[in-house]
Amino acid sequence: MLAKLARTALLIAAIGVAGCNDSSMKDFAPHANKPLPDKILASMKAKGMTRTSPVMARIFKEEGKLEIWKAKTNGRYDLVASYDICKWSGKLGPKYTEGDRQAPEGFYTVRPAQMNPRSSYHLAFNIGYPNVYDRANGRTGSHLMVHGACSSSGCYSMTDAQIEQIYAFGRDAFQGGQTEFQIQAFPFRMTAANMARYRKDPNYEFWKMLKVGYDNFEITKVPPKVDVCEKRYVFNQVAPDGETFDPTGACPATTQPDSLKSAFNAYQSTYEAAFSGAVKASVPAPKPTIAGIKEASIVSEWSKKRARGERVPIEPPSLNADGSLTATARMGRIDSPAGRKMAALDAEKAAKQKAEEQRLAAIEAAKAEKQAAKAQALAEKETARINSLAEEEEARAAAEAPVATATIASTPDAAPAATQAANAGESRTTRLKKKLLGMFGG
Repeated sequence: MLAKLARTALLIAAIGVAGCNDSSMKDFAPHANKPLPDKILASMKAKGMTRTSPVMARIFKEEGKLEIWKAKTNGRYDLVASYDICKWSGKLGPKYTEGDRQAPEGFYTVRPAQMNPRSSYHLAFNIGYPNVYDRANGRTGSHLMVHGACSSSGCYSMTDAQIEQIYAFGRDAFQGGQTEFQIQAFPFRMTAANMARYRKDPNYEFWKMLKVGYDNFEITKVPPKVDVCEKRYVFNQVAPDGETFDPTGACPATTQPDSLKSAFNAYQSTYEAAFSGAVKASVPAPKPTIAGIKEASIVSEWSKKRARGERVPIEPPSLNADGSLTATARMGRIDSPAGRKMAALDAEKAAKQKAEEQRLAAIEAAKAEKQAAKAQALAEKETARINSLAEEEEARAAAEAPVATATIASTPDAAPAATQAANAGESRTTRLKKKLLGMFGG
């Protein structure tokens, strides 16, 4: 066993396999040889599986699940373990180009040389992106993994405990003689309800193509035979003797077992009825998806700038349905002289902007102070004028009071009236003063 793993390690080193650009060359990791838990082994035995029987995996992004299926003694596969994906990056939809941070979708193949027991992400295996389909469609990228450490920039990342078990499933199957195992990566479980939810998505035609492979497995419970022609996947098709599948050329005339064809047609009829019902039903809103190669190129450019150490938003930009971009305001780290220069320029710009804001604020404050002083002076002037008018009125009232008193005093009985007249005069003066002060804010 150790000798076989050592040979695998040499192959890994030769082709530069690494978990999400992992270039670790650590000593052999004991955790790569951990046995599966007794509980899982007992479940496998109960289902008619052996520890070294063939294996395959299915991934569902939206549900966040990675499933392990193993072959039973009758050749059909059954689910043996399911894991919550710790983290995957990007959105629903395929990977288009290097740096778009998309986790791949499609049908991939893992061979022993793709297993990495010395990954700096605990353990890892390369899923085989780009495959024949990806290359035929000009899609690029490298080092796309299933690995541990719960950290992803285009990979499917698990916890360390999870990857130890997932890695062990593949390791044991290779030990049993399986030369490669299939990974099926989907945006979601391809049910009628989910397909109806995403029927208007720009990736829908791609997903319809993947669904044919999904359906073939659902019907047969055997990993489908996968080929590519006319730049598209074809499943469980047999080419005539002497003919092959050309990924970019025309598909050959193919045949398929009648039993499979009949089962598929029956399955499809049931699906179409369910799909029609799902279109009319109330369903959860679709999750964000990548808007094709245009958004992939925008994110890829962001990744290049980030790799150069330039200051970029901490999260990649997102292309909206109306063609506009959404980017977070928070900026990422600075990792290079160019990035530090950009940061210095941004800081200088921010300082100038702050100084200008302070200057304008000072001008506004001075204007406000001047207006307040002017208003105060006007108020004091008006108060003085009102006081002067009041004093004049009081003087006139005082000058008229003796005449009234003398006239009234000649009649002894009129004394109370004189007092009332004097009080009335004072009352009028007071009221006039209050009225004037009220008119001018006094």
